[in-house]
Amino acid sequence: MSTSNPWGAARRRPARRQAARQPGGHGRVRAAARRAGALVSGTCVVVAATACAQPPEPVVPDPVTVTPAIEVTRATPPPPDVPVVWPLTGVEVEEVTPRPAVAVKVENSAQSRPQTGLEHADVVWETVVEFDVSRYVAVFHSTVPGDVGPIRSVRPVDPALVAPLGGLLAFSGGQDGILAEVRSSGVQVISHDDGDPGLYRISSRRAPHNVYGSMETFLAQAGADRSAPPPRQFAFARDAASATAVVDGSPATSLTFRLSSLARPSWTWDSGEGLWLRSEAGVPAASSSGERLSAVNVVAVTAPHPDTRYRAQGGARVPTYDLVGSGPVTVATGGRTVRGTWSKEGLDAPLELFDAEGDPLLLAPGRTWVELVPRGTGSYTVG
Repeated sequence: MSTSNPWGAARRRPARRQAARQPGGHGRVRAAARRAGALVSGTCVVVAATACAQPPEPVVPDPVTVTPAIEVTRATPPPPDVPVVWPLTGVEVEEVTPRPAVAVKVENSAQSRPQTGLEHADVVWETVVEFDVSRYVAVFHSTVPGDVGPIRSVRPVDPALVAPLGGLLAFSGGQDGILAEVRSSGVQVISHDDGDPGLYRISSRRAPHNVYGSMETFLAQAGADRSAPPPRQFAFARDAASATAVVDGSPATSLTFRLSSLARPSWTWDSGEGLWLRSEAGVPAASSSGERLSAVNVVAVTAPHPDTRYRAQGGARVPTYDLVGSGPVTVATGGRTVRGTWSKEGLDAPLELFDAEGDPLLLAPGRTWVELVPRGTGSYTVG
C-alpha cells in the first residue's frame, strides 16, 4: 500500500504563495517590494549626486618667508707682509732712518785712485766726461761713511741722475751754466767753491785731486725740506734668488766694458762672495781702506752721448747723456745676465728697468753699480 500522498505537491507550495494565502500576505509582499525599490532608488540618487558634484577648491596657505638669522662677524684683515727696506738697496731693515740721500761727485782718473768711501755707496753711476776719462756720482743713504773723495766738479748729466733723489749733491765747483742746471734740478747744492761746510783739501795729494768731504757735515746742513728718505729708484726682489736675472737670465762670469779709450772697467763674478768684483783696465779696484770695490747688481745702460755747448780746457767739448727716453739695458745679478729696456719719463723721474715682456726688471737687494755706455762709441762684452 502506497504511503505517498498525492497532495504532497500541493503542500510544498512556495512560501510566497503560502504567504499570499495567509491573511494579508499580498500586502506584506507589496510593501517589501516598495521598500526594496525605494532603497535601490535612494542608492542611485546618492551615486548620481556623488558623481556630478564638483570637488572643493584646495586651500592654499599664504606664503611664509623665513629669514635665517645670520650673525655678522667683522674682523680686521691681517696687515700685508710688506717688509721695510732701504729704498736705494732693497735690503730689509727694521726702520729706515729719516735722512736724505747724499750724492757726491767723485773723480776716477788714474791720479785719484784709490778713492775713499766708494765701498759704502748704495748706488754708483759711472759716466764718461771730456778727455775720455770717467767720473762717478756716488749716492749714499743706508750707510754713512766718514769721508768721501776725491771730489770733483759737476757735469751736465748730473741733474738727470740726482734730481729723482730730492736730496743733496756735493761737488767741488763747475761752470756757471752747468751750475745753473744743477741748481734748477731741485737738489740742495753743497759746493767747495762756495765755501760750504764739510769740504776740505788734504795735503797728501796734489790739487785738483785732493778735495774731500765729511758725510756727517753734509747731512748736518740738510735743509728742513730734506729730512725724508729718497724715493725708490729701482725695483727689487724680496731676495737674490728671485731677481729677474737669476730667474730668467743666462749664466755669465764676466762683463768687460769699453766706455771710452781710457775708461775700460770690468767685473768678475765671485760665487763665493756672491758679488761682482770690479777691476780697472784689468787691475783689481779697491778703496783706500783696502776693500775691493764690488756690487750685487751691475747695470749696463746704453744711451746717446752727445756733446754740449760747454767747453773744458783747450776748448774740448763737454759731453752729456740723453737719459729722458728709453734704450737697451743689460743687468748682471747672481752670476747671470738678462737683457731688457730702460725708460726715463722726465728729468726728475727715476730711470726704470723692464724685462722683455714689459714687466719691472727686479734687482737683488744690495749695492748697484750703473755703467752708462755711450751709444755708438762704447761697448761691452758678457763672458
